[in-house]
Amino acid sequence: MKEYDVAVIGGGASGLACAVQLVKSGKKLKIAIIEPSARLGKKLSQTGNGQGNVSNTDMTAEHFFGGNKKLAESIACSGKYDPFTLFDCLFLADEKGRVYPSGRQASALGDSLIRQLTGVDIITAKVTDIEKGFTLTLSDGSQIKGRFAVLCTGGKAQKQFNTDGSAYSLALKFGHKLTALYPSLVQLKTPTEHIKTLKGIRADCEVAAVCGKKRLKTVRGDVIFTDYGVSGNAVFSISPYCTDKPGVVLCLAFLPDFSADLIEENLRARMGSVDVRDLLSGSLHNQVGRAIINRAGGDIKNIVSTLKNFELPVLGTLGFDYAQVTRGGIDTSDISGELESKLCKGLYFAGEVVDVDGDCGGYNLQWAFTSGMAVADGIIKNYDKKA
Repeated sequence: MKEYDVAVIGGGASGLACAVQLVKSGKKLKIAIIEPSARLGKKLSQTGNGQGNVSNTDMTAEHFFGGNKKLAESIACSGKYDPFTLFDCLFLADEKGRVYPSGRQASALGDSLIRQLTGVDIITAKVTDIEKGFTLTLSDGSQIKGRFAVLCTGGKAQKQFNTDGSAYSLALKFGHKLTALYPSLVQLKTPTEHIKTLKGIRADCEVAAVCGKKRLKTVRGDVIFTDYGVSGNAVFSISPYCTDKPGVVLCLAFLPDFSADLIEENLRARMGSVDVRDLLSGSLHNQVGRAIINRAGGDIKNIVSTLKNFELPVLGTLGFDYAQVTRGGIDTSDISGELESKLCKGLYFAGEVVDVDGDCGGYNLQWAFTSGMAVADGIIKNYDKKA
């Protein structure tokens, strides 16, 4: 049985960050990455629409979710771990604070990490079992041993990246608990009665998620109408505030750059010179304008009110297969501030596998990279103690 100092289970963003940080330490550790996909960092190569949105200039705890925001804050937001030191390229932020490699190619980020894995064994297999010690049983029936084990197995979102949720069982074997799981950064299902003529149409909207009388979040961006509800970057951004709560209503405000009074004035000036159904022609896509008027009727005040508060109750999501990340994961109450298990010394966690997720815009990759780095530093410290 081959033995390693560190067995990194999962070759995604957090696993790669952990391994690279270990290599950079200069400790000459024997490291293995066990990953079922033929390519390491496969999901990383598709992030940010393939452009690699790795972080955000507004890195604060309010952009993270889960049972322990202080943990996310201390690792992802404190500045203690700088994910840009993992790479050898230049980065730029856009007008919304989203940080990308200046070449805008996510696959190059994975390539940069992989190039640094000098001396690291890459094992293409799935870990099917783990025992204290740590003895890992692989999908081909073989076994390896690790002095330290790191679970970087991702969540339940996008099973095409071998993240179907089955890897949570490795942590549960040691007594860890799993919080409720929800799809996040995902398309939303809504009633289609008032949008059935809008399939494929994109509109710039201010979108609010409202539950009862409480406004949970407001974002601005594109909404794409579909045969199941809505998609688009505004919907992905608002979805974290909807997926784990019943009774949420999306309130779409069209023409966000114009006040209700100005829109009403424009409509009254046009009244009588055009068909009522075309009052919003030129200001909005014709089909969108007609959908608003069909819902509001011919009264101008009702039209403006509907245009600025077009309600769509959230019925659900398109599910884990379409979600970018998983809300929920391994309960952080049994994980230390250095992401080591409180139930089994030497077992660490990084990335999406734990109950930490973030807003759309680079927050989830920031967590993946910095948590991987934090784990590496924790292992190095404990390795030196035992050496």
